[in-house]
Amino acid sequence: QRRSLAPSQLAKRKAGDEEEEEEEDWHPPAARKRQKAGGETESGECYRSPFRKPLAALTNRPQCLDSTQHEAFIRSILSKPFKVPIPNYKGPLGLRALGIKRAGLRSPLHDPFEEGALVLFEPPVLSAHDQLKIDKDKAPVHVVVDPVLSRVLRPHQREGVKFLWDCVTSRRIPGSHGCIMADEMGLGKTLQCITLMWTLLRQSPDCKPEIEKAVVVSPSSLVRNWYNEVEKWLGGRIQPLAIDGGSKEEIDRKLVGFMNQRGLRVPSPILIISYETFRLHAEVLQKGSVGLVICDEGHRLKNSENQTYQALNSLNTPRRVLISGTPIQNDLLEYFSLVHFVNSGILGTAQEFKRHFEMPILKGRDADASEAERHKGEERLKELISIVNRCLIRRTSDILSKYLPVKIEQVVCCRLTPLQAELYKNFLKQAKPVEELKEGKISVSSLSSITSLKKLCNHPALIHDKCVEEEEGFMGALDLFPAGYSTKSVEPQLSGKMLVLDYILAVTKSTSSDKVVLVSNYTQTLDLFEKLCRSRRYLYVRLDGTMSIKKRAKIVERFNSPSSPEFIFMLSSKAGGCGLNLIGANRLVMFDPDWNPANDEQAMARVWRDGQKKMCYIYRLLSTGTIEEKIFQRQTHKKALSSCVVDEEQDVERHFSLGELKELFTLNEATTSDTHDKIKCRRCVNGHQVRPPPEGSDCTSDVSQWHHCADKRGLQDSVLKAAWDAAVTFTFHHHSHEEQRGIP
Repeated sequence: QRRSLAPSQLAKRKAGDEEEEEEEDWHPPAARKRQKAGGETESGECYRSPFRKPLAALTNRPQCLDSTQHEAFIRSILSKPFKVPIPNYKGPLGLRALGIKRAGLRSPLHDPFEEGALVLFEPPVLSAHDQLKIDKDKAPVHVVVDPVLSRVLRPHQREGVKFLWDCVTSRRIPGSHGCIMADEMGLGKTLQCITLMWTLLRQSPDCKPEIEKAVVVSPSSLVRNWYNEVEKWLGGRIQPLAIDGGSKEEIDRKLVGFMNQRGLRVPSPILIISYETFRLHAEVLQKGSVGLVICDEGHRLKNSENQTYQALNSLNTPRRVLISGTPIQNDLLEYFSLVHFVNSGILGTAQEFKRHFEMPILKGRDADASEAERHKGEERLKELISIVNRCLIRRTSDILSKYLPVKIEQVVCCRLTPLQAELYKNFLKQAKPVEELKEGKISVSSLSSITSLKKLCNHPALIHDKCVEEEEGFMGALDLFPAGYSTKSVEPQLSGKMLVLDYILAVTKSTSSDKVVLVSNYTQTLDLFEKLCRSRRYLYVRLDGTMSIKKRAKIVERFNSPSSPEFIFMLSSKAGGCGLNLIGANRLVMFDPDWNPANDEQAMARVWRDGQKKMCYIYRLLSTGTIEEKIFQRQTHKKALSSCVVDEEQDVERHFSLGELKELFTLNEATTSDTHDKIKCRRCVNGHQVRPPPEGSDCTSDVSQWHHCADKRGLQDSVLKAAWDAAVTFTFHHHSHEEQRGIP
């Protein structure tokens, strides 16, 4: 053992008595003799340390381990239990290895006792004795909505999801698995249905998915919107398959792949497809089964004879959800078709429904009905409502008043210009459209006359070509146009409604940063809007039937961006009136009415939706005393019927008899509003509202939802007030839920 030669250490060793013997074995370097290899000195003495081990001979051969030792070592590595690589994770895995079945009772996918949890199913409470007897592998569990979704659902949406789940799992009507989601526009029907699909695809009381696959069928313009909504709310947890174009072979291949998916974790469990594509490729989808089908804008299925209805009805799925904010559009038989689609047989056959429900209800709704007919109609109406309400949920847009800004809807009556009035009277004299309405339905011979009059109300330019060709009703009418008139440029002063629109756009552009949506039923009218925008240098975008589906989604997204420079969005109500979200604008002009009130309601709901931050203004333009007011009155009759059956309003007044609705081909130049005269408003004197509506009066009806009737002095909208002197004769305006919002 080597010792330090430092003087201080030497002194310590010499001073210690215990170290004297050890110092005798030590030799200073000068006295140490040269050692040989092996630790021996020349004299043969050995000084090798007893602690030193002899070196082993080096060889190039690798040392071989015992195979049993190696296998044991590898097994010790692989047998370590799996641990979730998340800091501070406290989950149900514990120290169990993957693949080992849990012991004890089954547990729900999400915690039903978490704060804010939305529980769709709660197993019955068992006594201690029953818990001992129950088969733990068959015990039902809670069904709880994923907290990712339940945290964003509003109270009415939570109620809607619970209703949908109860219906499709046959808990509301035993043996029936369908329902109608009839909430008005803007209440989040899409989100509620996405929540339903996600819950059914992941859990059930049996601790397994309720369904494997779901199909969403929607208008072609909404396919991409559905895809985006699923991505938005589920955040990549699921990969939907959206089909919005492609060759027949490509679409068939995708559909076959979708239908062949099996198992608990299907890669693409949601198919989003348009009505047109579904109808053309129905044979592929009918070869297998689907757990759930959702039909968006389901009022397309109002006719049980069309091919789309029959293709969907033959789909092998009991669970059917139909989404429609306007389930009644024209008559009760269409309503029957929708209910029959989701729950076949609960209203009987079509003939039984017509005899037992439709005819008594319509007779009782007529203004000329006898007291006995009214009483019978009310009884049948109550019976119908009690049956349908078990599978139909409807909430009105009143709920939105808590979340959205105020909406002011105004019906603006615009007087005809002298040119329009002369052309209108000239047409009635020459065409003599004696085939009038018969029991509320339009005869074939009068269709062309109605279309001509509607176009004339929009602008004389739309019937100029008929005047040139001197078609029936327009002979000699070309002489009434100004000298040198040309359709190449728009002349707003020749149309009362176009004149009012020109004022509305100019005042809005100069006094605010608001954007405007212009809606019309005719692409020819959209052409006039384009000419007007170019002449006034307004930036605009246009969406009609000629635009591809993919491009529609892009221009809507761009228009809604606050930084986009476009001032006007032109919309064809036939092509894009349903489902689009145009919250980038807060003013909407409905330029012409449609016979079907649902089309107008759908189009007008584009701006007052979730995400809207500004007060909304809706302008419905009508030509005073013309066929447009008659169409509006017909809409009123249909909406009153819808209010009775769907909204369950009890005091909807019978404002128009069917006989009055036959007076289409007349022109009333002596009135400021033919509609206001017809409703016999008890709130106005000489066109001025002089007192609030009395309790129980016509203001409670869907027909007279307009809380104020006004001339120029009664207007609060500065934009419309500026346009009054141009051509406006009368307005009805209505604040959305003004009582709730505290508006005087």
